[in-house]
Amino acid sequence: MLKGVPAIIPPALLKILCEMGHGDEITIGDANFPGCSLCDRVIRMDGHGVPEILDAILSLMPLDQYTEHPAALMQVVPGDRTETPIWENYKQILGKHEERGAECLEQIERFAFYDRVREKSYAVIMSGEKATYANIILKKGVIKQ
Repeated sequence: MLKGVPAIIPPALLKILCEMGHGDEITIGDANFPGCSLCDRVIRMDGHGVPEILDAILSLMPLDQYTEHPAALMQVVPGDRTETPIWENYKQILGKHEERGAECLEQIERFAFYDRVREKSYAVIMSGEKATYANIILKKGVIKQ
């Protein structure tokens, strides 16, 4: 056991978060996200939703201070009438951990999002989140003294 580490963070994810350096990205995918086909490092967290995973990660890892948008959402496909109320949860969580709050977020077109995960994500976390368009990419920052 370790002090201060959220209980939902499995050892494999803690190892990955420690290995990541400044500018590395990690993706939290919803239950429909094709994580295994986009990244070699996949952590399964099927019993948890994205908001609780996001909150736990941001309690340990700062977002990149030198990037305008260190967090990215998958944009709703044009014509899709899906609502995304979960994004409001993300904004609240970002506001809890980051001075910039929701300003950290950008939206990326669906296939560009997949390409970015394939090209830049150090790892993908597969959650049990059933909300659609619940995927989020996080870019790691630095801890200053």
